[in-house]
Amino acid sequence: MLLNQQELENKEQWTEAGIRVPTFDRAAVKRQTETAPTWLHLGPGNIFRAFPAMLMQKLLDLKQVDTGIVVAEGYDYEIVDIMKQQNDNLSLLVTLKTDGNIEKSVVGSIMESLKIDRESKEDYQRLVAIFENRTLQMVSFTITEKGYSLTDSRGNYGQQIVEDFTNGPEVAESYIGKVAALLHCRFLAGQLPLAFVSMDNMSHNGDILKSAIHTFASNWQENGLVTPEFVAYVNDPEKVSFPWSMIDKITPRPDETVAQMLRKDGFEEVDYKITQKNTYTAAFVNAEETEYLVIEDAFPNGRPPLDKVGVIFTDRHTVNQVETMKVTTCLNPIHTALAIFGCLLGYERISDEMKNPLLKKLAEKVGYQEGLPVVVDPGIINPKEFIDEVVGVRLPNPFIPDTPQRIATDTSQKLAIRFGKTIESYLNSDTYDVASLEAIPFVLAGWLRYLLGVDDTGKVFEKSSDPRMTEVSAFVKDIKIGDTTIDRLNLGALLKDKTIFGVDLVAVNMADKVLDLFEEMIASEGAVEKTLRKIVE
Repeated sequence: MLLNQQELENKEQWTEAGIRVPTFDRAAVKRQTETAPTWLHLGPGNIFRAFPAMLMQKLLDLKQVDTGIVVAEGYDYEIVDIMKQQNDNLSLLVTLKTDGNIEKSVVGSIMESLKIDRESKEDYQRLVAIFENRTLQMVSFTITEKGYSLTDSRGNYGQQIVEDFTNGPEVAESYIGKVAALLHCRFLAGQLPLAFVSMDNMSHNGDILKSAIHTFASNWQENGLVTPEFVAYVNDPEKVSFPWSMIDKITPRPDETVAQMLRKDGFEEVDYKITQKNTYTAAFVNAEETEYLVIEDAFPNGRPPLDKVGVIFTDRHTVNQVETMKVTTCLNPIHTALAIFGCLLGYERISDEMKNPLLKKLAEKVGYQEGLPVVVDPGIINPKEFIDEVVGVRLPNPFIPDTPQRIATDTSQKLAIRFGKTIESYLNSDTYDVASLEAIPFVLAGWLRYLLGVDDTGKVFEKSSDPRMTEVSAFVKDIKIGDTTIDRLNLGALLKDKTIFGVDLVAVNMADKVLDLFEEMIASEGAVEKTLRKIVE
């Protein structure tokens, strides 16, 4: 079986292989989407194909909607070529359940895939037409945290960003610049309303997206390239909204064990590709069953009825509480802790780490003992029950082929939210003392140890990609396993960086604790596990 529309017409072969196929008329939905698009999504990665695209599929099968999703990519155009030319915008979702059951579904809700690329003139003009169409209700994003950044680590705008500010929306080339330019097209079409919905895994994601778009709008106005009315349009929530959201579903890279299973079923397109821009992509996505999507209900032009398929729409305050609960306490900090120490202790599966009683205790200490006391219960999801599910069901799931190396990607961009917020909560608390924290300083020290690129047995490993890796690794470049002294003043300069840690660890009297633990972990081979044992026992 090949994943394309022609093969999909032979439904019997898919049924025999235990693979569900769409029940709606895909050709009719495509025609309707071409004339009256409602949902454009930017970033056709694994999380999108496994979750939002599947939600729309369910709505189409239930006949709750009659249009699908248009997806666009503004960075790695190879992904679009593969989706469009090879798979007719179809995808195969493999849901790996904790009880060992596997659910396989062809996802057919994506009707078009486009490049946000001015050189691909037909695609770009189609995007302009979509933005100018009154029926468009929302543009959603899964472009990763770094996709929204306009500046480098020193706060300076990148060269392309500066050129876009100067040259204006007609020729903008940066990712967010092109998105802002497309929004300007919608403004010129009559200030049509629209929701810009970030579904990326970061705190206050809607505000981060709005800030990026507003920065372009205001700079273009200052340079006389757009009218003040465009800036007012961006700032008017009745015209353009930027809802906050919280998304949660583990979607690892395509895994070989899943590929082998699909081969036995007769599915031929199982080999993943690594694009020239180092994106891992395949015709299938493997993911866990558990999923959460909570969105602020702020849609000035209406929205798809996603609440009928499990999405929770609520107010901004509640979204913030849910997102804070998950990102700063109940999942993400635990994930990052396991990523760091999984790499240091030679693990290749998160689920295998959870079999190690020391690492399991670390996960529990980060979540239950240090995070849970200062997290606010959002009312719609219980924090303790969420952690129970994470450490008891989700992370130990042996059928989810997730790796610490994947989770360790971009750690410098994650520490401020995943640990800095909890540190701030302790600093602001009349009940809890920041000096009582042990697991969090240990994880931060573990990250310093990770930067050496040498595991606990002395074996060199490849560090995961991180936009600040070269910069931060320079602080530890002269440190070796077995060193008895370190330049604490030099490392203190790193620990003061609020853009990495969220707080100045020197100013809050945590730096010495972090450095003490770091010294323990570089004392000898095996010192990481020895220090871990001390912390959790």
